[in-house]
Amino acid sequence: MPTKLNRRKFITLSAAGAAVAGLPGCQSTDRSQATSKQPARLFFTSQGRTALINADGTGLRYFDFKVPDQVTWQPGPFLSDGRRVIFLSMEARRDGPGRPFAEYYHQTPTHLWLYDLKSDTLTEITQRERLAVFYTPALLVGDDRLLVQVVRDQGGQIFSMNLDGSDAREFTRVGEGLPYGLSLSPDGRRVAYHLASPQGYQIWTSDRLGTNRIRVAAHPEQLYFGTSWSPDGQWILYQGCHFKTDPGHDWSDVCIGRPDVPEHRVLTAGQAMWFAATYGDAEHRGGGSNQPTWTSDGQILFPQRLPGSKVPWEFQSQRPDTDHFNRDFKPGQALGGVDICRLNPTNGAVSRLTRSAPAVWDFRASESPDGAAIVFCRAATGGVPAIWVMNADGSNQRRLTQGLGDQGADHPRWLPAPA
Repeated sequence: MPTKLNRRKFITLSAAGAAVAGLPGCQSTDRSQATSKQPARLFFTSQGRTALINADGTGLRYFDFKVPDQVTWQPGPFLSDGRRVIFLSMEARRDGPGRPFAEYYHQTPTHLWLYDLKSDTLTEITQRERLAVFYTPALLVGDDRLLVQVVRDQGGQIFSMNLDGSDAREFTRVGEGLPYGLSLSPDGRRVAYHLASPQGYQIWTSDRLGTNRIRVAAHPEQLYFGTSWSPDGQWILYQGCHFKTDPGHDWSDVCIGRPDVPEHRVLTAGQAMWFAATYGDAEHRGGGSNQPTWTSDGQILFPQRLPGSKVPWEFQSQRPDTDHFNRDFKPGQALGGVDICRLNPTNGAVSRLTRSAPAVWDFRASESPDGAAIVFCRAATGGVPAIWVMNADGSNQRRLTQGLGDQGADHPRWLPAPA
């Protein structure tokens, strides 16, 4: 049965924030700001918490679901109604000092939930016929069918299952490698993903059942990563990293390929994109892979490397990776940064949307549902990121928040436009 959330499920950090429509537990203290048109809204994460904020900086709220033993929460895919979203929660991690990430991380129990923004209810899903303790939501392929990454001792697989967890069917097979970076074609018929296989990181498409596969990109010298479909469904967007000379995966090039015929194009040169986002200071480090994103008019947003840029967190290839970070903080060696750029895939033209002096690290850019704004993260060298937003042409750049206690905010994600 759905669990009604406590009316104090949010912690209000902005006393002047506008009311968030449809959330009875989130009433504004400043009713003069209420409008008939709901502003664009964003999710982001900070210190293991998920927050909701309006694109104008008002209405900042942190979710507090009050579920025992759940340490972190992350939003996943939305159902087609735009008001129900799947959340991932995790218990305390089982890896750590003396417990290597690859051997112990997947022993961390995870839980999937369906949260309804309108009715204010949280329901745990995928509980029936559980295959492993470690589930993460990969992709919705309909309101009643979910692709789930299941990681067990023999490796990771994608399974297709009902939302309650029943009728689980193999989408990928044991031994093929770890699939992730999944995306659904605009017509809902095909799935793109990258497969971390013994033969390298490759880009594939398949039907919704995981059959009728087509290999889009593969090369023994390249790590191909992440997928997203162009608005017209004619191209797959991904990136290629020279992993043998760049074991930390700091840099990559922006690539596109046809989903149904062999046609692979590299749109940038010289590993121009910042791939492995690493940021923060010695006490507040963080990271996660950057990915290029499409705009509604078929162009591409990506974080472009400034000449000579070098990250402050240096990858340590000579030692075992025990924490899935394996970096030392060396701010004195850092140089430059990255700017958010818009790339035209037809003619290769690149236009810079952000630039700072001194240089900073701008990343995770994505366009709002109406195409009017772009959200991104900005971090100073050796500093934690904040959530920023700007107009689609790069003008009117403004900071929204730097997270709980100003200790960093990351992974911004637009909510679907209200119906």
